[in-house]
Amino acid sequence: MPAAYEQYLVPVLFRPFAEDLAARAAPLQPRRILELAAGTGALTSLLLSAVPSAEVTATDLNEAMVAFGSSRAPGAVWRQADAQRLPFPDGSFDLVVCQFGVMFFPDRVAAFAEARRVLAPGGRFLFNTWGPIGTHAFDAAVQAGLEQAFPVDPPRFLPTVPHGYADPAVVAADLVAAGFGVEEEQELTLDGRAASAADVAIGFLTGTPVRAAVEERGDGPTVRATVIEEMTARLGAGPVVAPMTAYVFLGAA
Repeated sequence: MPAAYEQYLVPVLFRPFAEDLAARAAPLQPRRILELAAGTGALTSLLLSAVPSAEVTATDLNEAMVAFGSSRAPGAVWRQADAQRLPFPDGSFDLVVCQFGVMFFPDRVAAFAEARRVLAPGGRFLFNTWGPIGTHAFDAAVQAGLEQAFPVDPPRFLPTVPHGYADPAVVAADLVAAGFGVEEEQELTLDGRAASAADVAIGFLTGTPVRAAVEERGDGPTVRATVIEEMTARLGAGPVVAPMTAYVFLGAA
């Protein structure tokens, strides 16, 4: 899964927003950065370049992601860690960052409180979360393809998890509940560029939890063909450029 995620999804969906977060991190001039849910290191490698004087610690709950990410961004210290129980002392970092990971935290207020605990006084928490699935052309097309393939019981991972934390008022309230001040909140739409809609479909069907949901329902080749057909009909054949909307937050400890 990490290899498929890195090959098909990171350049299209995640790198544009990683570049944005790294550019926002640099002016804060942190000396010690903690990244949560670092995945395969898409943001990690950019943080190492954008803030070369900082010590970067990258964490993820998934050990396979940690192993893959550490090979991709070896300049960081990599640790397997649960964002709700961080294995670091109070006040260990100046900046905590998280790219599209907060949606996966079972208890977001608890995870945010942990981020605040490990921040030094005056530290910042910088992260983003996807907007509603209808504002993300790739994910909406994948979901439409899954609904074509499974009209009775389509996988609901995309609308309920990656796009299940899409109300900025709720996110801001959770930050405040965890003890943060909301310093910045911005809606941001960037373009994703893919070689084809089929590549993105393969990425979702082999490199995300959608894979397990499809395998449970059976007939993988037919599902793949249906999803690719629907995505191509929506996004076009050949190279694809499509908009993706997210929210960016900066919390102050």
